[in-house]
Amino acid sequence: MTIPVDRLSNAAVRAFVTALNANDEDAFRLALTPAATMSDDGSDRDLAQWTEKEIFSSRGHMEVESEKDEGLTLVARYRNDTWGEMRTKWQFTVEDGKVARFDTGQA
Repeated sequence: MTIPVDRLSNAAVRAFVTALNANDEDAFRLALTPAATMSDDGSDRDLAQWTEKEIFSSRGHMEVESEKDEGLTLVARYRNDTWGEMRTKWQFTVEDGKVARFDTGQA
């Protein structure tokens, strides 16, 4: 069972996932703080390079299976044209209504 994106508890996370799934780079950037950071499988990555490769040029998409920590932690089936589908965990830090950091990796 999946959670519809419009039902995600945290508004900033909801905006992030909505933009990601729509492949909308402008909306995605608006969902982030100007100095947002991220990590993948425990290693910090360059946010612009990673999102271009793993989301936008490869048509990334999340189907959220569960959320906890008031919507700041998600488990999702994530797929893109490069890697196919995998079960992933996403943890978000939100500041002033925007995502300041996200950490993702295999669940």
